[in-house]
Amino acid sequence: MTNTTTAPPAPQAAPSAGRTAGWIRTPHARPDATARLVCFPHAGGAANAFTALSAGLPEDIELLAVQYPGRQDRRAEPCAEEIGELAAGVTGALASRSDLPLFLLGHSMGALVAFETARLLEEHGTVARLFVSAARPPAQDWEEPDLTLVGDEELVAGLRRLGGIPEPLLRDPEIVAEVLRLLRADHRALLRHHCAEGTAVAAPVTVLLAAADPKNSLEQMAGWARHTTGGQDLVTLSGGHFSLVERPGESGPILTHQVRADLTRADPAPAPASAQASAQTAAPAPEEPLADLVREILLDGLEGRTPKLSTDPTTLEAAAREVMSPDAYAYVAGTAGSGATGRAGREAFDRVRLVPRMLRGTRRTDTSVTLFGQRLPVPVLLAPLAAQQVAHPEGETATARAAAAAGVPLVLSTFASRTLEEVAGQAGDQPRWFQLYLPSDRSVGESLVRRAEASGYSAIVVTVDATHLGFRSAELDRGYSPFLRGTGIANFTSDPAFRAGLPAAADATATVLRWAQISTDPTLTWADLAWLRRLTRLPLLVKGILHPDDARLALEHGADGVVVSTHGGRQLDGGVSALDALPGVRAAVGPDVPVLMDSGIRTGSDVVKALALGADAVLYGRPYVYGLALDGRRGVEHVLRCLLTDLGLALALTGCASLADVGPGLLFPREHVGTHPLARTTSDTPGSGGTPKNGDRR
Repeated sequence: MTNTTTAPPAPQAAPSAGRTAGWIRTPHARPDATARLVCFPHAGGAANAFTALSAGLPEDIELLAVQYPGRQDRRAEPCAEEIGELAAGVTGALASRSDLPLFLLGHSMGALVAFETARLLEEHGTVARLFVSAARPPAQDWEEPDLTLVGDEELVAGLRRLGGIPEPLLRDPEIVAEVLRLLRADHRALLRHHCAEGTAVAAPVTVLLAAADPKNSLEQMAGWARHTTGGQDLVTLSGGHFSLVERPGESGPILTHQVRADLTRADPAPAPASAQASAQTAAPAPEEPLADLVREILLDGLEGRTPKLSTDPTTLEAAAREVMSPDAYAYVAGTAGSGATGRAGREAFDRVRLVPRMLRGTRRTDTSVTLFGQRLPVPVLLAPLAAQQVAHPEGETATARAAAAAGVPLVLSTFASRTLEEVAGQAGDQPRWFQLYLPSDRSVGESLVRRAEASGYSAIVVTVDATHLGFRSAELDRGYSPFLRGTGIANFTSDPAFRAGLPAAADATATVLRWAQISTDPTLTWADLAWLRRLTRLPLLVKGILHPDDARLALEHGADGVVVSTHGGRQLDGGVSALDALPGVRAAVGPDVPVLMDSGIRTGSDVVKALALGADAVLYGRPYVYGLALDGRRGVEHVLRCLLTDLGLALALTGCASLADVGPGLLFPREHVGTHPLARTTSDTPGSGGTPKNGDRR
């Protein structure tokens, strides 16, 4: 059986307003729209399946719902015999709607109609993107039975299994008869559809897969990549087969973000000839001031407006504590044991002092850095903090949108509360890495890596300092773990290899217990790193390195880079600070190996200090989660804008026009710095002295 209908159509429904030649319904007209999302329903479905989704879209996106013949106000027309017949009808109806970019979205059988419509539209124009939900690729055998051979009772049982129709409606004989009539008719068209393996559209394809869909798996959906020359990505939704239309509050923001991202990337229309001519003779526009955020805030102050959140990152923790639940705060802010390692992380930064250089003409600063052949706009990435839904209901999806807006790459935790595919869908084109806790079940570990590769993550960061959970008193005193309550395990519950290891009909408790058994591996050795190296061609970083010898061993076993980290002080109590360990690790691996660090960074000056002591970039942790707790996506974006503004000013005020100018010569040579060769100042150049780092990473 193929599909059901989310809202069963009444046999004599009145015609919908806003229809065009029978094929198109506009549930909510949006005169100011800049794009149109054309939605194709499932087998047995009707245009009204997308009404709730339409209502939740913003004013700049207008939803057009396709109405197939044979249902509701088109009931007098015969149902289509072929998928191509449906595609041709929709293509003709959209001819008058080509004034705005078209995004096509097909659910289940509707994905095939959308695909064929995209092929027809591309003969005369372009489709901006194709979204396909709960549907296998067009050339794949859908393994569907002939519904003319299936009895009514069996079909109704299948409808209950898939969901999408409220139980009271399934008890109404007239509605059931109408649903089954449409389902069988649409299914005949589905069974007749054939598509050659090499058939492709030029538009990029986004695959929407519900984590609990009983009809489709990650492996089956991955085949869509062979049917597009524009690239394919995958986003996982929560819920079952009808998640797209049953959970518009989740799917709507995902679609909106992708549509807006595509519109932003689109080439602007050519300027009129007169405008082009004047541009050639006009004087170049003056550069923007270095601190745009500072100017913005001060101008707002003239009108009596002040920032909703403080610009001082050291105050965010106290503010977040007031709005977070005690359990959530204990999890995010807590450290191991007495907290000595956490305190040491901050104390190390406080001991290091910068020596600024004057009159170096640093009107603007270049903060870009190249790592593993990829140019990053800033030497800051968001650290992989787990279970972010404890801070805000949107969790990592809000963080990803904020990071994309601020231009900061993110590193997603294995223990995220949203799936890696869903977060990738929110991150747009912004670079993203995937942090991996290697599970004891290697099939699950391999599956996670393959999913990260397929979803556009460009590096794997394997964490090695948490094979045993640290003694975290704040969490223990409250008897609290978000994971044992089901938060932070989305990448596992959505994983086919993990699900394959669950007992039949496993409930939530059994699922969590299975996660607890395999999520990490206390028996890890360097040989396991070598296994992971053979598994993927993505750059591989080892996170949690503090000893120089471990840095060398990581490289010997296949790592491409290391992250000097104390896990934010959450693992070993009484350990060395990451900043104090950084120079020794840099000396051990030499100048050409990427070295990152985290733990204790709060300000732009902290970033400069880390770079001066040997880091190529840093991971920024708790402050952005405090921003998430305080104001969701806007809170994260505010925190990041403040950090990057502070970083740009710190570079300019120390006399550095780019990261290439940052070096130990910026540091006051106190004893703890001066004992390391990186700290020896040898010339008048800001970043001179010590062991140089690879200039390509600057």
